[in-house]
Amino acid sequence: MTSIFERALGKDFERLHPMMQKRFGVGLDAGYACVGRGVMSHVRRGPWWTVPFLKIGKVRNILIPDVGRDVPFTIENYPYRDPFGRETVTFVREYRVRKHPSRFDATMIYTHGRVLDYLGTHQHLAVDLDLSVDGDGSLHLRSDAQRFYEGRFIAFRFPMLLSGRADLRESYDEEAGVYRIRLEVRNPIFGFLFGYEGEFSCEFPEATDAPDRLKPVRHERRV
Repeated sequence: MTSIFERALGKDFERLHPMMQKRFGVGLDAGYACVGRGVMSHVRRGPWWTVPFLKIGKVRNILIPDVGRDVPFTIENYPYRDPFGRETVTFVREYRVRKHPSRFDATMIYTHGRVLDYLGTHQHLAVDLDLSVDGDGSLHLRSDAQRFYEGRFIAFRFPMLLSGRADLRESYDEEAGVYRIRLEVRNPIFGFLFGYEGEFSCEFPEATDAPDRLKPVRHERRV
């Protein structure tokens, strides 16, 4: 079985830079994880009135209100099978802007021909991802429709006026031997909410399960 990203991209997966194929080839059959460590040259947010919005998201590790320069960070991608039998890959990022780190939790599965991103410690938000490959072999990821789930009976399409759309590009710099990443999250009315840009190096340890500390507190069946 191919990775969730290879299934979503199809033949375009082969257009990714080989090191990008390695990074996004993480899966149960591949038998390895991807652990990246690096520095964000800057982590920034929108105007002051976006701070309450970001702090609400921080409660469940969905958004980060911190800002800073030369911020150390890690990203951990581990494959595992969730309680519903679905192959899942963690995308957990940790930033050390202050003494206590901030965390952004995400877990991804493949369903209905695309990658679905569950955000937060309790998988409250399910976000459809649109993936494409740029001419230089980099990956371009854009978030699309979002759905909110809480408990057994609460489920609704999350209005984009109250949320943000993510635009992420990740590439491999052969000359420097590092991965480069750039993200912006924007709201259609309030504009820029959050973003970062940085570089990191990766290790690929053997793995067919994720550490419990990276798994969500609650798994959501609904997609």
